[in-house]
Amino acid sequence: MKRIDTYCFLLLLFCACSFLLHREEALFPQSWPEPVYNFRKNPLDSATIQLGRTLFYDPVLSVDSMISCASCHSPYNAFTHIDHALSHGVKDRIGTRNSPVLINLAWGKSFMWDGAVNHLDMQALAPLENHLEMDEKLPHVIQKISRQEKYRRLFRAAFHSEDITGERFLKAISQFMLTLVSSDSKYDRVMRGDNMAAFTEREQKGYELFKQHCASCHSEPLFTNQTFQNNGLAPDSVLMDIGRMKVTRKKADSLKFKVPTLRNIERSAPYMHDGRYRSLQMVLFHYSSDIHSSPTLAPQLRNGIRLSEEEKTQVIAFLKTLTDNTFLTNKQFQYPRVL
Repeated sequence: MKRIDTYCFLLLLFCACSFLLHREEALFPQSWPEPVYNFRKNPLDSATIQLGRTLFYDPVLSVDSMISCASCHSPYNAFTHIDHALSHGVKDRIGTRNSPVLINLAWGKSFMWDGAVNHLDMQALAPLENHLEMDEKLPHVIQKISRQEKYRRLFRAAFHSEDITGERFLKAISQFMLTLVSSDSKYDRVMRGDNMAAFTEREQKGYELFKQHCASCHSEPLFTNQTFQNNGLAPDSVLMDIGRMKVTRKKADSLKFKVPTLRNIERSAPYMHDGRYRSLQMVLFHYSSDIHSSPTLAPQLRNGIRLSEEEKTQVIAFLKTLTDNTFLTNKQFQYPRVL
């Protein structure tokens, strides 16, 4: 009898471990590379995801309870904002950069435009404690949410304890962000061989041009190679943003910024780290005719990207195939109704 009980226990343990592993894998297309995020240290759980989602939309995280994560990362715009170039924070303070989209973060090796954060579990601290954004401190936020019965209930469901800690707070927000997987655009359906999906002639020509001129940095299927590049933007005379060099203090990193994903690019204007371009047409004009030369300029941009007006139209047509309406309208990512 003891031998049978031991066998059953081991079988249940194996099934539980297998379930935890496959639960994360189910989120990600099989043809994609392995995620970077270590799910063994923070396995996805529906109750924890719900907690993270609730925190993401709650303005109590800011010093004046007016700004939430979603204030700058709207689900309808690929989790960025579109109404201004730079992020806006508490008390109408204006930030120094455009909010990056929050897409496919499980593959992220670093976060923020300059890579100042090297782990997703720590990413939420950056806007939370930034004077221009939320202007809070994590211990005080924990005190505030600990007073609410709603959060005591949500933490109990997620962690089987009402002990609300900074570590649990950050892991819960990470879990919600890890679910923000965009992989059902027209491009994805074509790549999967869906019989109902096919590029138009213009989109196909744009795809060929994209692979020739853009894919070295915006590599498929994530449409970013996760590196930092100087893409030829002239420094803003007011912001004087030196990019990655702010973190590494190395001259070789001057004016380098993280290569952003192009997924849902149609819906995430304005573009660039400072939101200087309002349209994809303006972005392509920059690459063809307005490259600012400097010692750290990406080598592939030294002569610009020469495209005719028709070719630019073709590239934009392809970029629009990266729009994932399934992702943009997913109710599981939108404001939660928590009583």
